[in-house]
Parts: sequence; structure tokens; C-alpha cells
Amino acid sequence: MDAVTTPRTTPRPAPAPPLLSKVPQVTAVFWAVKVLTTGMGETTSDYLARTLGPVPAVGSAALLLAAALFAQARARRYVPAVYWAAVVMVSVFGTMAADTAHVALGVPYAASAVAFAAALALVFALWRRTEGTLAVETVAGGRREVFYWCAVMATFALGTAVGDLTAATLGWGYLPSGLLFAALILVPALAHRLLRLSPVLTFWWAYVLTRPLGACFADWAGVSHERGGLDLGTGPVSLVLAVVILAAVAALEAGGRRRR
Repeated sequence: MDAVTTPRTTPRPAPAPPLLSKVPQVTAVFWAVKVLTTGMGETTSDYLARTLGPVPAVGSAALLLAAALFAQARARRYVPAVYWAAVVMVSVFGTMAADTAHVALGVPYAASAVAFAAALALVFALWRRTEGTLAVETVAGGRREVFYWCAVMATFALGTAVGDLTAATLGWGYLPSGLLFAALILVPALAHRLLRLSPVLTFWWAYVLTRPLGACFADWAGVSHERGGLDLGTGPVSLVLAVVILAAVAALEAGGRRRR
């Protein structure tokens, strides 16, 4: 009687390790640093445009933005210093984009706000159609990361236009506008918690509002008394915000090393 032979099976290849997200977890620290970067972007943009001139300022910001995004694209995982450097440069350049459209081209903030909102909606539509989700925790490189940074850029430009629209065009002033956006940013948080609204929708809703929130308070601190501010100067305000952001990012880097 022949021995029963067991068919030889080909071992299955080990599953590929999951790709690491290249954006931070959405925590209270994330929102705090995000608001700080929006404030720094606003005052830094104004300071550079005044000291260097609009064209050199925009050109320099574009080069630094390209370098920051290149470093972010080369990173294989979320690196706090690299990621937040890119966000800061997006903030600076996004502010310049909205301000240049208004000052140099004469585009009203209301019109640029509508245009940037349409651009953001187009990015979201293409992103959703191509990748199936707008969830930031799935951003691990490739096309999703390209869509992510296009969306981030559009939110900064949109938020700049909206903040300047309320503070300057409508004449509400920087402090009242900042308080308004501080109240408005609670709406998506409450909608998510109480109404169980989509976390993706409420995230991007709040993300857009962080831009005018931080910018209005930063402008209020930096601009002259005649413009309704504290007259601390855009340069000093930018420097203080930069120091606080650097300290926060250093703490995030240290915490990441302890967890690894």
C-alpha cells in the first residue's frame, strides 16, 4: 500500500507592512501648533513683503516652500520638524498668494475667497474620486500626499481671504474677527461630538477656520494702533511665534523618539 503523500504547498509571502502615515495624529497639540503656524504665516508674509519687497518676498517664499515640500515628500514617515516646516512655508506662501491677488491684481477678498473655495472643492472632488477617501490618516505618500498638500495650500489661501474680508473689507477689525472665528471653530467640534457628523468633514471644516483664527489674532498683535492692533510689530510677533513653534516641534520630536 502506497504511503499517502501530502501535497507540497507554496508558502504564502508575508504581508507587506502597512505604510506609515506622513501626517500627525489629530490631537489638541496638532490644532494648537496649526493655529500658531497660521499666525506666523500672516505676520511673516507681511514683514517680508514690506522689508524685501513683494516680488523678492514671493520668490524667496516659493523657493523655500518647494524645498520644504521636497523634504516632506522624501520622508518615509511623519517627521515633526519636516512636516511643520512645510506647513509654515505653506502658510507664508498661501498668505502671499491671497494678498498678491488683492494688492497687485486688485481682486477683492470676496472674489478671491470664492475662487479659493472653488479650488479647494475641486481638489477635494478629485481626491475623493481618485483615492476614495479624504481621511488624513491614510496619507502615506504618492498621490494622496499630493492631494493633501494641494488641499492644505488652498485652505491657507481661502482662510487668508476670508480673514481679511471680515477684518478689513467689512471693517470688523482684527480682534472682533479673531473672536468670531474662535467661536466658529467650535461648531465643527460640537457637530462631530453631538451630531456624529463625519470626522473627515468636520476636520477639514475646522482646518479652514484655523487660518483666519490665527491670522486675525497675529495681525491684531502686530499692526498699529490706528489699525486697531497692539502695535507690537509684525517682525517681533513672527519671531515670538517662531520660537513657540520650534519649542512645540522639539517637544514632539522628543516624544516621538521616546515612543520608538
